[in-house]
Amino acid sequence: MELLHEIKDKEWPKDESTLEIREASRAVLFDENGLIPLLFVSNYNYHKLPGGGIDDGENKAAALVREVMEEVGSEIKVTGEVGEIIEYRSNFNLKQISYCYIGKITSKGSPAFTEEELSQNFKLVWLPLDEAISKVENDKPTNYEGSFIQQRDIVFLKKVQQMKRAN
Repeated sequence: MELLHEIKDKEWPKDESTLEIREASRAVLFDENGLIPLLFVSNYNYHKLPGGGIDDGENKAAALVREVMEEVGSEIKVTGEVGEIIEYRSNFNLKQISYCYIGKITSKGSPAFTEEELSQNFKLVWLPLDEAISKVENDKPTNYEGSFIQQRDIVFLKKVQQMKRAN
């Protein structure tokens, strides 16, 4: 998968062997009306793509299907790869590798947010791609994690926009 970007909050890390490594799958997914789901983390004022961590023994595709079912309540069909982004979050001593895909929503249901997501007041919104890009670009995250998520997801969304224009 193509490396699209690396995000660091400072010149860090000097030694990657001490980092916790987390891998995650995410997606830009289109429904029958051309809308994509975003999660609005209202407590911290940012939007994010659906997806999340890959559990031990789980592959990227299975993690993506599980996370989208939890966060969006939808079944999906992956149609391609977007790319990967590596984040170095010094406050968490974390190297996160996010793999992003493009796909279609094949059936819709209701999200099953975790307790943590509920406590952060997650809300599911459906937007056209251009409006989703504008929302994410204009977000003003109020926490450390949100600033990374904003940078990461804007790269993924713009790459999908570029891919769609090329077709």
